[in-house]
Amino acid sequence: MQPIHLASLLTLGIALTSIPVMPSYAQEAKIQTFYELQNQQVKVTYSTSSITGEAVFKYEDSEQKLLFSGTEIQTEDTAIGKLVTVTVKKTVDTGYETFSLLLPDVNLKNSSEAKIVTQGIKTINRLSTIPLLNEGQRQIYTTITPLLGTAKALTF
Repeated sequence: MQPIHLASLLTLGIALTSIPVMPSYAQEAKIQTFYELQNQQVKVTYSTSSITGEAVFKYEDSEQKLLFSGTEIQTEDTAIGKLVTVTVKKTVDTGYETFSLLLPDVNLKNSSEAKIVTQGIKTINRLSTIPLLNEGQRQIYTTITPLLGTAKALTF
């Protein structure tokens, strides 16, 4: 054994342990996005977060104004963008209706706002208490196009 090498390794180890390390909480503030979109049929706003930390989705058409938050909002990343879905109409025995917003990838790093054009999809999910009537196509789609608006950066 060569004591000179052990001493130098020990010195190196002590030097490495004295290097300050950034705590994990000192990360860059995460940018949240607020979308505001509309056309003649529908107006929607969607925020990926809020003051409570939950996502918020507002939906308005000629018949109703609805507000959703947290687990009432389903999101799914797909190859063509993020799909954000809420249930806009429920019935006891005939099914339910959803509205899905297709959100494109938007880079807001160097800007606080970007114009976007996208699609909305209403889906009628048919359901019957009579099993024979549940055969065949059970979902009917209506595309709401285009939805125009902005994506804005928010920092909490």
